[in-house]
Amino acid sequence: MPTRLTLALSLLAATALTGLVLAPTASAEADPPGCPKEYFCIYAGEGQTGQLLVKTQHSWSGSVSGRSVFNNGIPYPDADHIQLVWTYQGNTYEQCVHYNPGPGEYKLDFYEGVTFTRATWRGEC
Repeated sequence: MPTRLTLALSLLAATALTGLVLAPTASAEADPPGCPKEYFCIYAGEGQTGQLLVKTQHSWSGSVSGRSVFNNGIPYPDADHIQLVWTYQGNTYEQCVHYNPGPGEYKLDFYEGVTFTRATWRGEC
């Protein structure tokens, strides 16, 4: 016959397991126009609007002026985040961009006059 301690521990374990099973998960944002899963995209307009300027599954380098980016990558060891490099008013900047749905920023808006020069797939930020 189980003791009170055994019953209490069993109830505690079942409650903890139920909490794990029912815990909410982050849901991915809908794909922006022209940028399906597994791609990184650069757009001419803010908020992933306007012309799609870059759409790539691989690391990219070049020179394109745009206003927003979206990392629609999928979880993949050492290659699901983007190291983004851009220039603005003569200075060079870079930031690691997570994949949709995060945690962390997976889409960014920029000031007019930003020129993107490199997007490199990498591991965790």
